[in-house]
Amino acid sequence: MHPITLVENTQKIQSDDLKISFAPLDLETVYQLADADNNGAIVLMSGMVRNNTAGRPVISLEYQAYQPMALKIFAEISQYIYEHWPIVNRVIIHHRIGHLAIGEISVLIAVGSPHRKEAFEACQYAIDTLKHNAPIWKKEHWADGASSWVSINDCEKNMTTS
Repeated sequence: MHPITLVENTQKIQSDDLKISFAPLDLETVYQLADADNNGAIVLMSGMVRNNTAGRPVISLEYQAYQPMALKIFAEISQYIYEHWPIVNRVIIHHRIGHLAIGEISVLIAVGSPHRKEAFEACQYAIDTLKHNAPIWKKEHWADGASSWVSINDCEKNMTTS
């Protein structure tokens, strides 16, 4: 028998795609951007416009962002992921702005990795950090005709208290 020598592939290609767009976000495109030959997992998180907030009927949302700073935050998220989960090879963060109807996708985050554990953890970190740090605001349009602006971070606080 001949001994088997395993040689680790040290060539690591990390790639990210960070975008803020008025155009609808596409699941298939984001999935393809996260794909790589050495991936064993792609975790994709899709945030959607729902029809209520804390039981109050919502008819639509409007998102605005301070784009230069938001994209900088997206890049910081990506860099942190590559440093703390070095096995991850793809980070995709796309966020929508403008007027969105119920059921439309507002954010897509995809993380590609050879193993699922790191992909799940990195994806969770990305959405949580985006919601807390990115200068993105949404205006909720209520069924009763009223509307109100809230930061995405405030939405998270409200969800934990209701």
